[in-house]
Amino acid sequence: MAMKNLLKDDDIKKAIDQFKAVDSFDHKKFFDVVGLKALSADNVKLVFKALDVDASGFIEEEELKFVLKGFSADGRDLTDKETKAFLAAADKDGDGKIGIDEFEALVHE
Repeated sequence: MAMKNLLKDDDIKKAIDQFKAVDSFDHKKFFDVVGLKALSADNVKLVFKALDVDASGFIEEEELKFVLKGFSADGRDLTDKETKAFLAAADKDGDGKIGIDEFEALVHE
C-alpha cells in the first residue's frame, strides 16, 4: 500500500522538506506534519506494514534508517543518532525492534 493512499501528497512533501537537514528528525513532529497522528489506529497499522519492508512484523533498526524514504523517494536516510533515538522512543519491550502496537502507540502518544 502506497503512503499516498493514506496521506496527502502536500503533507508528505512538507514533512520530508522539514527534516532535510541532518540530525533534524523528530518523530513526534514528523508524525504530526505528515498527518499520521490524525489517522485511525487501523490506518497507522497499514503505514507500519508499508514501512516493514521485510514483512517480519517488526521495524528493525536497519529499516528505521530508511523510514523517510518509505514516505517519499525524496526522503533522506536517518543518521545513526536519529535512528537510535527513534528506536529508543518506540521500543517499549526492549527487544531492539518496533512492533506494530509499539508503533501505533508512539504515533498516538
